[in-house]
Amino acid sequence: MSPGIDIGFIDTREALDRFCEQLCDADWIALDTEFLREKTYYPKLCLLQIATPDHVACIDPIAIDDLSPVLDVLFDISVTKVLHSGRQDLEIFYHLAGKVPSPVFDTQIAALMLGYPEQVGYASLVKDELGIELDKLHTRADWSLRPLSRGQLQYAADDVIYLVEIYQRLSEKLAELGRNDWLLEDFQGLTNRDLYENPPENAWLKVKGGNRLRGGSLSVMQSLARWRERIARQKDRPKGWILRDDALIDIARHKPDSLAALGKIRGLSEGLVRNSGEKIIELVNEATGNTPVPFPDNGRLTKLSPDQSAVVDVMMALVRLSGEQNNLNPAVLATRKQLEMLVLGDTDSAVVKGWRKKFVGKQLLEFLNGELKLSIRGGRLVIA
Repeated sequence: MSPGIDIGFIDTREALDRFCEQLCDADWIALDTEFLREKTYYPKLCLLQIATPDHVACIDPIAIDDLSPVLDVLFDISVTKVLHSGRQDLEIFYHLAGKVPSPVFDTQIAALMLGYPEQVGYASLVKDELGIELDKLHTRADWSLRPLSRGQLQYAADDVIYLVEIYQRLSEKLAELGRNDWLLEDFQGLTNRDLYENPPENAWLKVKGGNRLRGGSLSVMQSLARWRERIARQKDRPKGWILRDDALIDIARHKPDSLAALGKIRGLSEGLVRNSGEKIIELVNEATGNTPVPFPDNGRLTKLSPDQSAVVDVMMALVRLSGEQNNLNPAVLATRKQLEMLVLGDTDSAVVKGWRKKFVGKQLLEFLNGELKLSIRGGRLVIA
């Protein structure tokens, strides 16, 4: 059961004003949202949950046209917003107001600093920290439907009621270890507005299978992806409803030059061919002879040699050893991909910056420079 605290359901501007007045002295708030995006391009905010140690409320953004009082709280830089895996929640507020709430504290990221696995779920964290099994009955609920049941409101409120306790516990543990400030850079990264922008010019980078195209086919795919992104935004519909990735790839490969040829592409609806066919043919013709935008170097790896792969294996062992010695999940220190990039000469990696440099980055660089040796003593890996 949830702690004995009254849950306020707020569906009028007057009630919202009163609740936000209660938050005026809060240094931090627990925050969560319920939203839908299966039928839209932009996520549709259906419920907003906020809690402090003394107050909890579920705010109905469908009933309230003007959310400015609560947005003022969310964008107040003197109030820390506590979330769990909060990137999608923050995206919603970016689209609502053109900016990202800050500062933030993400309990999923913070849990890594205490030895939890990467991307630990909220329910798992509540169970481990508080010994409470959360009800999963309403996980797949349609939060846009009204009225909301008492069970739905309790389910939604639990996501912030227990988040209050989780935040307090994790903060205390991090403080005891002297790690409270270690994740500030990670948290600040969540508030970077570039993270929530999807410029049409970059839409092609997210097309499944697009990395296998080259030349004119790649250029066509890039042009179609830009067009699809703009249409999806204008109509507020999922990109796949405009044109599925597999169909987009087929068009780029076959480069149809007529409506008849376009109509033979598998997976295209008659409506799409009828309403947008001429535009698609135009884009195909224009893009076929163009030089495609090159793939970004960031994140793309040259194939490692056997010797380089062996070096990465040893570096992974170093990362795991550091994690064990410092009660840290190795994933928070470095990923294999980051180590591969480091071996290939990428010295701008997060692994060799900030607090990570202190715990493992400096050792990794010394190892690569031949200044560090590893040995086995008593069956354990030892740094010498």
